[in-house]
Amino acid sequence: MKRIYLDNAATTPISDEVFEAMLPFLKEQFGNPSSTHAEGRTARAAVEKSRRNIARLIAASPSEIFFTSGGTEANNTALKGSVRDLGVKRIISSPIEHACVKNSIAALVRDEAIRFDLVKIDHFGRVDLNHLESLLSEDSKTLVTLMHSNNEIGTLNNIVAIANLCKQKGAYFHTDSVQTLGYYDINTLNIPIHFLSGSAHKLHGPKGIGFLYVNKNIHIAPLIDGGGQERSLRSGTENVPGIIGFGKAVEIAEKEMLDWKNYISSLKQYFMDELLKFFPEKVSFNGDVYGDSHCKVLSVNFDTPVPAEMLLFKLDLAGISASGGSACSSGAMKASAVISALGVPSHLKTVRFSFSHYLSNGEIDFTLEKLKEIIR
Repeated sequence: MKRIYLDNAATTPISDEVFEAMLPFLKEQFGNPSSTHAEGRTARAAVEKSRRNIARLIAASPSEIFFTSGGTEANNTALKGSVRDLGVKRIISSPIEHACVKNSIAALVRDEAIRFDLVKIDHFGRVDLNHLESLLSEDSKTLVTLMHSNNEIGTLNNIVAIANLCKQKGAYFHTDSVQTLGYYDINTLNIPIHFLSGSAHKLHGPKGIGFLYVNKNIHIAPLIDGGGQERSLRSGTENVPGIIGFGKAVEIAEKEMLDWKNYISSLKQYFMDELLKFFPEKVSFNGDVYGDSHCKVLSVNFDTPVPAEMLLFKLDLAGISASGGSACSSGAMKASAVISALGVPSHLKTVRFSFSHYLSNGEIDFTLEKLKEIIR
């Protein structure tokens, strides 16, 4: 049975082109990029090509791109480095950030006694800019950390407005762009961002590789000490195959971004329309689905007595992969903090469907038919 994968916000299938680009660096071109011999130089050249690809995608300098093990490490490095090295005494964030940001802040509150303030969000999950401005009016060295797109409901924040407000108020700004990298334009030349995090496996690259953009005008010390790789910000022998795969994934995304977005948006809209047609009184959506929302993420509430975990189980048995929310916590099957923060009634069962350009309308139709069987 061919499975239908509708959990692309958790991770994406690696593309054939990315896999082919990585293969030589898993076997023949195995050099350590810190070595000065031919094998090392070959690896170093390939790593730097990938760094340039990623830098070009966000209009940054290659020297501002530091490879990490993923988005979690990148976010930890930005937040903890800001407190330790930039004199940050207060962090402002939202109640629906990714767990790695929330838990990093909790550790800083516990260990460094920093102050932590939550900015209000609207019923779509979008940051209240007026409240953020009022929070930033206080005279305290502050870091604002807000994700570009929420990973569970897809709502997009206006990071241009947020970044400009931070600049006006003299605050540092970090954005988690793990979900949006390669799907939406981000130009660090035009947006005053200090830190930006990205990860390969959300755009058909490999797992275990990410990056942190650090604006050239600031400097933080490493989170991981060692041999001084990544210009001493992130020690450890580079994950060369992963970096090559990331660079290739970004190269493809840069070329295909508009076509992907248009196609995936059409799938999402069709799915929404058909759900409302099939279940006019049993379906609602979370986030700004008719406005600024990530093309690939759709959070659906079902008014049904079928438990959420049973919905997911029955979909899985039918060959359909979806999730209840973030893959980082879905295994526990506990209530989503994001959905709770939005005030979604507890009797509704929430399922996240997330799309990719590999999906067909036929697969969407099959999913809808299975949902009709399960819900009714």
